[in-house]
Amino acid sequence: MAAALSGRPRSGAPPCRTSGRGDPGVTRVLITGGGSGTGADMARAFADAGHEVIITGRRMERLAQVATGGIRAVAGDVSDPDQVRAMFDQAGPCQIVIANAGVAEAAPFARVDLEHWSHMIATNLTGTFLTFQQGLARMQTGGRLIAVASIAGLRGAAYAAPYAASKHGVMGLVRSLAHEVAKKGITVNAICPGFLDTDMTRRSIANIIDKTGRDEAEALASLTARNPQGRLVAPSEVTGTAMWLTSPSAASVNGQAIMLDGGESA
Repeated sequence: MAAALSGRPRSGAPPCRTSGRGDPGVTRVLITGGGSGTGADMARAFADAGHEVIITGRRMERLAQVATGGIRAVAGDVSDPDQVRAMFDQAGPCQIVIANAGVAEAAPFARVDLEHWSHMIATNLTGTFLTFQQGLARMQTGGRLIAVASIAGLRGAAYAAPYAASKHGVMGLVRSLAHEVAKKGITVNAICPGFLDTDMTRRSIANIIDKTGRDEAEALASLTARNPQGRLVAPSEVTGTAMWLTSPSAASVNGQAIMLDGGESA
């Protein structure tokens, strides 16, 4: 993948400069939910590319396992405005902000209580709002805002009303904010994967096994059945897309939902 945000696009404002770790022009990347799964994979890739990386999450012990080789950890809950502000105060101005923190839980709509609903909205939607708001306030010469959303933010999903509603909200936020900041050299986009090969999906598989009596292969098949490729999406595919979105070749990509679902939404 091309190096993130290196150089000046032929048209439009320069997003930022990158010239190597430790240099004043290096790109600083903040990734929420960076302690595991896709967030950890993105953190390592951006760090390997020579960028300063800050990962955030609620549990410092998980973050500490990832925070090596140029990756710095800052604890914080994305649903808490004061904690998000403190995260960015510690991180400093970031040219790339990736709102990756999220939660998922399936339940029939009739059994969804207010606590379940509120937790999903607070983490997935309000967390993205707060992350973008604080990140944007500190962007000085352009930048990139990326939300890791879901194909559930583009269509309905049975037994996932709170999750789908939260991700639809993220898409509304991304598309609206993209119009607002376009002339400032900032782009706002969403990556919308299908089921990912992560611990979160493995918990979903375990839940299906527990509630239906299916074996692991059958439970997995029920999740991948809609995907024409018949598989889970690898975290590295999300990482590659994020790195492309932060490259000069994606300078005109703004307000978009980049679907990684094997053609499921086609």
